[in-house]
Amino acid sequence: MKKLVLRSIGIYVNALSFFSKNYAGEKALAIFTKPRKGRINEKDHEFLSKAYQEEISFKDYEIMTYRWPGKGDTVLLAHGWESNSARWQFLIDQLVDLDFNVIALDAPSHGKSSGKAFNALLYSDFINVVSDKFKPEIIIGHSVGGMSSIFSVSKKERNSLRKMITLGAPSEFHTVLERYADMLGYNVSVRESMEKIVVKRFGHYPTHFSGAKFSSEIKAKGLIIHDVKDAIIPYSDALLYKSHFNNAQLISTEGFGHGLKQPKVSEHIIEFIKN
Repeated sequence: MKKLVLRSIGIYVNALSFFSKNYAGEKALAIFTKPRKGRINEKDHEFLSKAYQEEISFKDYEIMTYRWPGKGDTVLLAHGWESNSARWQFLIDQLVDLDFNVIALDAPSHGKSSGKAFNALLYSDFINVVSDKFKPEIIIGHSVGGMSSIFSVSKKERNSLRKMITLGAPSEFHTVLERYADMLGYNVSVRESMEKIVVKRFGHYPTHFSGAKFSSEIKAKGLIIHDVKDAIIPYSDALLYKSHFNNAQLISTEGFGHGLKQPKVSEHIIEFIKN
């Protein structure tokens, strides 16, 4: 049923391209950047209500942050697509027990942060704003939260930052866009229009936005964790990071999926940030 719905959307957008390529491209990108879930539900609220909550203003946005105070290093957590800060519960409880100072933020149009659309560059701006305030020694990002964290740190060197961890992070924006276009079956006109709109909005072709290449500019020590059978973000992205991210190690898992919410993953993270 899901595949049928996606194909139906693709057919609709392809049909629009015969009347206006630009409008079809705008429509395709609007679908691409609109999360369908990720807001706070009752279970999420129960966990997050235990944290200190603070909104930080940035341009026309309100960024929701959550803080679990501790005397140790500050750890900043950046969740992935269609998620929110509650996804980190499996790790936060352990970090709090070890007296780390834990900060999590909700991405644009996710959780309790404002916004009607999402993109990794805007998310990287959110991460920059939160980092300016809390000055983390450690940043951990899952999925596109990992990519956006890389974008953020590569744009602004931070003296406080010592370690970075990515979990199942995509590397190449253009391949993410291509997988999306393939999934919906967009025609050549729609794909070309999307690319032109990206250039107009962000000043570069999609191929410019490479997490792996940007990571080569990061001085912090890195840890890359990725499942070899990740069905969402291919393992090859982790290998790209490993080939560019100086002073980073790669830990490969098998059978943990894209979410990586496993005790063994937590063990790897805790060991890395403690040593």
